Amino acid sequence: MRMPTKARYGMRAMLDLAMNGGWEHPVLLRDVASRQGLSPRYLEQVFILLRYAGLVRSARGAKGGFMLSRPPENIGLLEIVEACIGDISMVECLRNRGYCSRADDCAARLVWEEVTRSMREVLAGRTLADLVGMQRVIDERPQAM
Repeated sequence: MRMPTKARYGMRAMLDLAMNGGWEHPVLLRDVASRQGLSPRYLEQVFILLRYAGLVRSARGAKGGFMLSRPPENIGLLEIVEACIGDISMVECLRNRGYCSRADDCAARLVWEEVTRSMREVLAGRTLADLVGMQRVIDERPQAM
């Protein structure tokens, strides 16, 4: 399974805000897009989802942009992913029991349920602050020549 682009971009955008003062002052969307190498138009759609979920707020005007709505340590990675793509269940029968008549008698469903639960636990167990810390460790590594 691939994580949808909106979720990947959402996490990168939130990480960028957290690492560039976006909890203290607004950060321009075009600056986030430039640093992350992302399409500003597509990123704008992602920020709409993040704002709707209450993870970021926008500020208008000359010093406008986007800010985190809470400190990075209070924003879970699962919140970010679900804000961008909704429920992360691996298969439709986990979201909607009535989707498949075999849902209660399906061994494959049990495996998908376990995979979904594991993914949820990993994402729910980490915060945006954890991601910032991980990125700082990566950034401090010596560059290969």
